[in-house]
Amino acid sequence: MGELFRSEEMTLAQLFLQSEAAYCCVSELGELGMVQFRDLNPDVNVFQRKFVNEVRRCEEMDRKLRFVEKEIKRANIPTMDTGENPEVPFPRDMIDLEATFEKLENELKEINTNQEALKKNFLELTELKHILRRTQQFFDEVNPNLLEESSALMEGSEGGRGAPLRLGFVAGVISRERIPTFERMLWRVCRGNVFLRKAEIEDPLEDPTTGDQVHKSVFIIFFQGDQLKNRVKKICEGFRASLYPCPETPQERKEMLAGVNSRIDDLQMVLNQTEDHRQRVLQAASKTMRVWFIKVRKMKAIYHTLNLCNIDVTQKCLIAEVWCPVSDLDSIQFALRRGTERSGSTVPSILNRMQTKQTPPTFNKTNKFTSGFQNIVDAYGIGNYREINPAPYTIITFPFLFAVMFGDMGHGLLMTCAALYLVIRESRLLAQKSDNEMFNMVFAGRYIVLLMGLFSIYTGIIYNDCFSKSLNMFGSGWSVRPMFGPKGINPSGTLYSMSTSDELRMLSTTSIWNLATNKLTFLNSFKMKMSVILGVIHMLFGVSLSLFNHLYFKKPLNIFLGFIPEIVFMSSLFGYLVLLVFYKWTAYDAYTSKEAPSLLIHFINMCLFNYNDPTNKPLYRGQMGIQVLLVLIALACVPCMLIVKTMVLRRQHLWKKHLVCGSEPTYNLMCVLTTSTFHQFNFGDVAVNQAIHTIEYCLGCISNTASYLRLWALSLAHAQLSEVLWSMVMHLGLSSRSGGGFFGLSIIFSAFATLTVAILLVMEGLSAFLHALRLHWVEFQNKFYSGQGFKFVPFSFESILEGRFDE
Repeated sequence: MGELFRSEEMTLAQLFLQSEAAYCCVSELGELGMVQFRDLNPDVNVFQRKFVNEVRRCEEMDRKLRFVEKEIKRANIPTMDTGENPEVPFPRDMIDLEATFEKLENELKEINTNQEALKKNFLELTELKHILRRTQQFFDEVNPNLLEESSALMEGSEGGRGAPLRLGFVAGVISRERIPTFERMLWRVCRGNVFLRKAEIEDPLEDPTTGDQVHKSVFIIFFQGDQLKNRVKKICEGFRASLYPCPETPQERKEMLAGVNSRIDDLQMVLNQTEDHRQRVLQAASKTMRVWFIKVRKMKAIYHTLNLCNIDVTQKCLIAEVWCPVSDLDSIQFALRRGTERSGSTVPSILNRMQTKQTPPTFNKTNKFTSGFQNIVDAYGIGNYREINPAPYTIITFPFLFAVMFGDMGHGLLMTCAALYLVIRESRLLAQKSDNEMFNMVFAGRYIVLLMGLFSIYTGIIYNDCFSKSLNMFGSGWSVRPMFGPKGINPSGTLYSMSTSDELRMLSTTSIWNLATNKLTFLNSFKMKMSVILGVIHMLFGVSLSLFNHLYFKKPLNIFLGFIPEIVFMSSLFGYLVLLVFYKWTAYDAYTSKEAPSLLIHFINMCLFNYNDPTNKPLYRGQMGIQVLLVLIALACVPCMLIVKTMVLRRQHLWKKHLVCGSEPTYNLMCVLTTSTFHQFNFGDVAVNQAIHTIEYCLGCISNTASYLRLWALSLAHAQLSEVLWSMVMHLGLSSRSGGGFFGLSIIFSAFATLTVAILLVMEGLSAFLHALRLHWVEFQNKFYSGQGFKFVPFSFESILEGRFDE
């Protein structure tokens, strides 16, 4: 259990790998995923390292695979995922893989080129077919008009003399959205001396380059003279209109149309055969695409790792340095042995532990249950090496503090059911590999959500709150005094105890409180005091955990001048406040509660040494002496942390310096060698740093305790919002007595359920989650957790491949 509460013990090891076995050994270490390689060539450019050519070859293979993958996705062919984890190919197999990918890429490129040419030809023939069909209609419709216009042009230009003028025309196809601009340009440039007819092509045409569907129109332009002809062609070229030859006689157009239709049929057959061949090639590639990707990514990762190693002068051995857990040294040795045997080498690889003063990385072993809570802690900061890990305690405190703010049996049950679904079907959901980022985030924290739901059910029972309604589960020790009681009329509906004894029912809030007008006043007081109690206990627990850090790192000074003053300071003030809360609950009953003094005024007067307040009587005999003593003890802790610790640190430094740099000549050399260490101690910096820490802690005790009042505020807000939602939505359907009330209730219940999930579960749940996160990061972890380490990032094929396929 030690590794759960503290990070793993790490060691720096040196690996001696034979050149012929290095590839297979690194491969086995990647499968194991328990070593972090250090870069032994930080000053060498990445393009000048030994295995840069192999890395480039792997990148080129990866590029070809991405091209094939893109073609597979464009063809809407699913990629098969059998869950297979193939072994890393040998270096000699790289040539075969390169040849396979080269052949596949060239074949697809050739198919795409031919298919694009065929589609372009098919598009041209299709457009020509529409032109030939439409132009015959144009000629049939416009011939009488053209004759009249031709006669008019002839009379205007030739004065009624000479032979009749002959009109020319061009026909083509243009994008439909360009027609209005095209028509205006023709009218302005040609000054109205052209005649344009157009018709839309009903079916969209496929662009052979992009594959998009484009809507086009057929047009024919009549003009007279070569000058207008040149203008018209330039305008058509500018608008990217496709012009096609169109015969002048109907018979020629009919014969051309028959030839075009025949060629289209032949071309369609060739296109179908080409597409079928392309589909077969892509379907065959899709079956092994993931396996190919895994092999290439593993090879590339191995060569990247080998580039981090040094090569000895004989060029026969690679030297690597790795960080690894001490508990996994046997597994690493076994992996190296497997790699050596797989490579066929007879010289074993050597692992040698090294002594170093460098700070090791922090590694906390997790499983699918604890990983979510560890991520919450790591989001604040990676812990220092071998520092106390807050994650085990967060497993309990985080969902509990969330539930204090979210406490509702109904809402907690819904959250539990949703999380339970994710937990039960986790294997199937993992296999689906959803791309929804929000779903993946919730799924990763499914066990956190499950505990939050279970704890919310528990606190909902304590609050006796289920969708803002109370349940009579345990009876009640309270009753509303009759209207005409022994003391007269009681129209207010205030609760009084019906028990003759001073009975204190702490199990839950009873349902009869819903009838009381002082319900909110009672819950305000109860939840506010409960928040302070939970907050102080949580912070005291955090300060207590710092003791284990001081004991482990053997820092007795931090125990006597750090931990003890801190725990005494907080206990003397805020621990005493918690005891006052419990004393008040037990010392006053329902009849004498109105005479109870205010604890807040008591605490303020205690800190100000004000004991002459006639409006706030003492709680118990001898209160003044005890409170004065507690405040003096708390004040005495401040200089202990602020001054005494700083002076002791300075004294220790001077004593060590005097011990090493004595007056004897034999110590002079040692004194010179250790000067660089002693001059690092700066009394001013240490004093300022200790002052900041002391002030921050003392003021933080006050601000952090006040910060826990968010437990009270959000709990009341959630309860009131739930009550408002019930009274304003659900109550309308339940109050209906008409015949159609059932149908109205169905609609209203749907709206109530939607608002409950969207507002109370999602929005309120996220708000409570963020506030619980803040309480752990700021109020709890800063008491013992520095979070200034760096994470252990092992060389692992699993993480590399997950990063690739989750993109």
